[in-house]
Amino acid sequence: MAVQFDLVSPERRLASVTASEVQIPGADGDLTAMEGHAPTITTLRPGILRALASDGTKSFVVTGGFAEINATGVTVLAERAVPVEEASHSLMDEILAEARSLAAVALPEDKDMAEKMVADILALKEHAAH
Repeated sequence: MAVQFDLVSPERRLASVTASEVQIPGADGDLTAMEGHAPTITTLRPGILRALASDGTKSFVVTGGFAEINATGVTVLAERAVPVEEASHSLMDEILAEARSLAAVALPEDKDMAEKMVADILALKEHAAH
């Protein structure tokens, strides 16, 4: 039992593999998509996205975007995504600096969401061991 998993960012296609499951950092909570999953569209929060394929687990740092899930596939369109092994200390610092910059100028009604983004990126940075 498997699903087709595709991950793309504005810069490149990062993955197109058959996976037994895809673990997604959803904005409303983490979820795992497997064959037969109900049709779902979810936004992403900063986190680690994992696809369990026959040749091993493929892990990616994502900063946002959305995932479309159906019974036979998962398509993720990420704002920014890189394989975990490419998530250097300097890249993670750059992503954090961008989030802090946006939070500093956020409108009052967007302040909580911007501060949550900073907190999510800090947790992501710690989780990715950077």
